[in-house]
Amino acid sequence: MLQKPRISSPESELSLSAQSPIYKGMTLRSSTLSLATALLMALSIPLPALAGGGTGAVAEADILTGWRTASGDHIAALRIRLKDGWKTYWRAPGDAGVPPVLDWSRSGNLASAGITWPTPTVFTQSGMRSIGYMDEVILPLALDPKRDDRPIKLRGTLDIGVCKEICVPQRLKVKATLPAEATKRDPLIAAALAARPFSAREAGLRDIRCRISPTAKGLALSLEIDMPSAGAPEAAVIEAGLPDVWVAEPKTRRAGGTLFAETTMQHVSGQSFMLDRSALRVTVIGTKHAVDIRGCDGR
Repeated sequence: MLQKPRISSPESELSLSAQSPIYKGMTLRSSTLSLATALLMALSIPLPALAGGGTGAVAEADILTGWRTASGDHIAALRIRLKDGWKTYWRAPGDAGVPPVLDWSRSGNLASAGITWPTPTVFTQSGMRSIGYMDEVILPLALDPKRDDRPIKLRGTLDIGVCKEICVPQRLKVKATLPAEATKRDPLIAAALAARPFSAREAGLRDIRCRISPTAKGLALSLEIDMPSAGAPEAAVIEAGLPDVWVAEPKTRRAGGTLFAETTMQHVSGQSFMLDRSALRVTVIGTKHAVDIRGCDGR
């Protein structure tokens, strides 16, 4: 579903400030980019300066201008196109991926922005898992204008990692004017909205239980998810709801109507932390569909 969080403080889920967390449960802009750069340098991978849309670029981005709703929101989308065989990453990219960072702070007449992530694909390369998209992805945006009767002048900077045989960081800049009088729905955006994971209710979730226990370096989390299969094999992606907490790739197994998942978590600085069960987000990705589950009950 489209989510339109408020920008009431620097701690907002989706911030217009480049210095604030962009997604709940993700890293800050500065730490994301430094970690990605450090990883690429450690792998001795060159960092070519490829601008979106330029000759030789492996990634391009543009804005689908969308439509204004009766409530005053504007539905648009960010479209990312990749060269054949290249992939980019989802909001929780896995151990082998780099999380995307979006910055809309230079936009005009924009109070807040929310994003809907279509169901991603699970990739495995050299024994490591990553979560993302191949070739092209359309990311629907729910935009709240400061004034409903005025156009939104959308300006964004997108920092992403893209990979094929090698991985390279890409900085893409996009801009578009979104007219207030636009009312015609864009079928490309509508299709991307429909491609989101099912909600827990839509997927027939009956219950989700979790057990949290301390480890030498952080916490261990065990989940029992009572719901019909999403299509074997099923992969679980767990987000802690804390930007500086790393979550290991979960081990999953299914027994009848229950999917079991186990993982460990630790703070990137090694310090202790508290885990809020209600802030946990579990996405189960299967061959038939994906399911987005928020929170869990203790056991």
